Amino acid sequence: MWLIRAWMEEEIEWSESLGKILYACTNCNNCVQSCKFPFNDEIVNIITATREEVVANGLVMPKVARFFRNIEAYGNPYREPRENRGRWAEGMGIEPYQGQEFLFYVGCVGSFDEKGQRAAKALGELLTKAGVSFGILGSREECDGNEVNMLGESRIFQMLREKNSQLFKDAGVKKIITLSPHAYNVFRKEYPGGLEVFHYTRILADLIKEGKLKPTSKLNRRVSYHDPCFLGRHAGEYEAPRQILAAIPGVELVEMERNRENSFCCGGGSANFYTDFFGGGENSPSRIRVREAGKSGASVLAVACPTCAVMLGEAIKDEGIEEKLVIKDIAEILGEPVSHQ
Repeated sequence: MWLIRAWMEEEIEWSESLGKILYACTNCNNCVQSCKFPFNDEIVNIITATREEVVANGLVMPKVARFFRNIEAYGNPYREPRENRGRWAEGMGIEPYQGQEFLFYVGCVGSFDEKGQRAAKALGELLTKAGVSFGILGSREECDGNEVNMLGESRIFQMLREKNSQLFKDAGVKKIITLSPHAYNVFRKEYPGGLEVFHYTRILADLIKEGKLKPTSKLNRRVSYHDPCFLGRHAGEYEAPRQILAAIPGVELVEMERNRENSFCCGGGSANFYTDFFGGGENSPSRIRVREAGKSGASVLAVACPTCAVMLGEAIKDEGIEEKLVIKDIAEILGEPVSHQ
C-alpha cells in the first residue's frame, strides 16, 4: 500500500520489482479480514484500481499481458480452441442448456485443466444421479472474467460481461451452479441482477439434506479441507463443504491450524495459477499450505475450487509427498461413495 501511494504520487518510478509485488497479490481478502484500519474494506479495491492505472499507462507485466491476449483471442488462458470447451463432458449424457432449471457453468480451469475436468465430471455425475435439471453451454461458454477484472483490464472484462450477460439472457438462464468460487464471486458481484448463483457445495449439501444424495460406502480416510479464498472470505461460505464431508461415513475431518476466515491462500488467485509470480519455490503459498495439511495428519486434502486443486496438486509434487497426501475435489470425494436415493 505504501508503494502504491508512492507511485501514484510520483515519489518512485515504475519498475519490474514494483510490478511483481503488485501482481503477486492474489486478492485473497485476508488483508480485509485482518486489517484493523477503517479503510480495510477498500484494500482489495485499491489494488485493483492501481492495476487499472497500470493497464491505462501501458505498463502491464509480460506474463499478465499474455494472459489478457489469450483470454481475448481464445476465451481462455490456455489457448485452447473454443470448440474444445465442452469436451470434458463427452460420453456423460449431459445435455446442452435448453431451459433446464440450472446452468452448470464450468469455467476455464474446469474445462481445460486435467484436475478441473475431474471435478467437473464428478459434479456432473452427482447432479445427474440426484435428478437435478441442468445443462451446460459447452463451446458456447465464455470466460467469466473474474481474474481479468481483478487484474485491472476493464475493457476486456466489460466485453466478457456483456457477452455472457447477453448469452444468459438469450438462453433464458435464471439459475447458475458454478464449479469455481471465482466465477461464483464475479457473477454475484459484477454481473447484472436477476440471476440466482450457487456454488456447487451449497447445492450438494442441500441435496444430501433432502435425501436426494445419500453417501453409503465408508471412505475411512482422514481429510483436511482447504477453504478457497473466493468461497470463504469473499463469500462467507464455510459450512457447506464441511457438511458434505461430515455426511460421508468414514471421513474424519481434521482441520488445519489456519482455517475458515484465517485460511491460508493457495496462491492461485488473480491469475497467479497462470502467471505464477511466486515461482513455486519452497516458500510459495501453495507449498506452505500443503505442509500445513501434512501436519494435520490428513491423507486427503479436500478442495472446492479447481484453481486450488491445480496449485496445491503441483505443490504436493514439488514437496515430494504424493504417497502421503492426495488432492481431491469435494465432488470427487462425494462421488466415490455416493448412491442415488
